[in-house]
Amino acid sequence: MNWKIVKTFLGIILVSANVALSQVSQNVTLLDNWFQDTLISNTTKVRFSGCWGYEQHGLEYGIIGSTEGTHFFQITDNQFVQRDFVVGNFVSSAVYHREIKTYQNYAYLTSDEGTSKLQIVDLSFLPDSVHLVAEIEENFGRVHNLFIDEQNALLYACMVTPIVGGNPTNQIPMRVFSLADPTNPTLLYEGPNDIPQVHDCFVKDNIAYLNCGFDGLRVYNFTNPNAPLFIQTVSNYLDQGYNHQGWLTPDGTKYVFSDESPGLRLKLAKFSAANQLQVANYFGTNHENLSVPHNIMLDNDYAFVAYYNEGLRIYDIRTAPKEIAHYDTYPDETQFKMNGAWGVYSMLPSQRILVSDRHYGFFLFDFDREIFKVKPEGVLVYPTFVSSGESLTIQLENGLSQDLKVKIYGCNGKEISSQEASNQTYLTTSFEAEGGVYFVKVSYIDYLGDEITETRKILVIN
Repeated sequence: MNWKIVKTFLGIILVSANVALSQVSQNVTLLDNWFQDTLISNTTKVRFSGCWGYEQHGLEYGIIGSTEGTHFFQITDNQFVQRDFVVGNFVSSAVYHREIKTYQNYAYLTSDEGTSKLQIVDLSFLPDSVHLVAEIEENFGRVHNLFIDEQNALLYACMVTPIVGGNPTNQIPMRVFSLADPTNPTLLYEGPNDIPQVHDCFVKDNIAYLNCGFDGLRVYNFTNPNAPLFIQTVSNYLDQGYNHQGWLTPDGTKYVFSDESPGLRLKLAKFSAANQLQVANYFGTNHENLSVPHNIMLDNDYAFVAYYNEGLRIYDIRTAPKEIAHYDTYPDETQFKMNGAWGVYSMLPSQRILVSDRHYGFFLFDFDREIFKVKPEGVLVYPTFVSSGESLTIQLENGLSQDLKVKIYGCNGKEISSQEASNQTYLTTSFEAEGGVYFVKVSYIDYLGDEITETRKILVIN
């Protein structure tokens, strides 16, 4: 977020149930929520900003920035267990931006307030502890965002405000550093010099997608990081505002980006025959009421969005994007639309999802991606041939309802099984039965408020 435009404590404090457990949700399971109200804040009550995930030796970790520094958690038994804390080199209730990225066994920490420096933290001692190994002011100072191209060992620092003699100097759009020596980044490039800022970026296969605020989206080839080649500008599209951040699918076929301006939708872009990015779809949540999307991560099938006041939103992007799951991390109703969910991380090996909320802390979620690999039309029951005791999935087309009742009957009309699900469009059940034909009766409430019942036939094979 760009505000120019618009103590060590290791205890774990769980937010109270009436905050974290009563949120509006669909198809997402809250596993844990960490919140610490002793962290300094001002009247805005903002304490948290960016988050990231990390895996080492088969163990998963979550990292979140706060007004006071950076908190490191091991994810154990679906819970956050705080392992260490690194105090920021600038601590203030006015710290609204702290960002984290990782490379090899190091975490790189930045802030965009005060007299900040780049902090480099050695993670190799986890789960025991982390070690601060460097604080670098030269060429860094305040940094708004980071991206690390791990394949080429390059660190992209966006919106850099150098600190000289304790004073901030003129902002530089972006600086690129070599991480050949991970604890001593070497400056290779700064620019582009014809625009005031690069707010964020994403890099894959040497192609950098730069989110340039009111100058739109730019694409460069950084094969030679000392002299990148310009490829394209995307600056004429619907719902254009402050081009904020974006992400490319792992297969390189789709790019989703956000404009951090009230009421503007997300954009899904694809590549033309000439390999030029073109916006293909517009989508979002509650944009008619001026909602604002923030940070995005993608896999090949889904977009995971930290959507400020709207919380975590998950969209199926295999065809025209459609919301299939959500969890509102921010229960308050406010006129200001940029509270709530700030950061999202969806690349843990377990596929659990991390979200940082500016007011309510660190969230850990489960979302069953495999369930949505099959796209139902109406009511879907599968498999239709099932062994006794084998799992059976009943799924509603998203939008029909998020509450369903399922009863299974034999041919004689005897009820074999009964189950209900709330706040999700599917359920998985199993039942023991002799071989034969059975009927699955699915009831749900449609958009008119009427109860609809549909029946599907399955065959149990012993």
